[in-house]
Amino acid sequence: QVQLVESGGGLVQAGGSLRLSCAASGSTFTYYTMGWFRQAPGKEREFVATISVSGVTTYYSDSVKGRFTISRDNAKNTVYLQMSSLKPEDTAVYYCAGRRGATTRLQSDYNAWGQGTQVTVSS
Repeated sequence: QVQLVESGGGLVQAGGSLRLSCAASGSTFTYYTMGWFRQAPGKEREFVATISVSGVTTYYSDSVKGRFTISRDNAKNTVYLQMSSLKPEDTAVYYCAGRRGATTRLQSDYNAWGQGTQVTVSS
């Protein structure tokens, strides 16, 4: 089972940018489809983005499409989420997740999760 550790969260003003990282260890990273999810206060956790093993295929939620970019560096066992044009409604705890299988938006399909990193966007 892969272990995941997120980093890069913080406080940023609206319109700003942040890059989240998720470092994987303990298993072969290149077997894992990776995803990012987020949970805002008082809301359920929701899908943000996913990337295939090769990095060729990506999917985004409508709320972040065009502003966020998911990428991965298989040599570094790391997946990234570049977030731009941030809005206060992007404030949430961001989680990375992994699964051995095809890309999917369903969080129930992922069986490896990080502990989360807080992103706060001020207006």
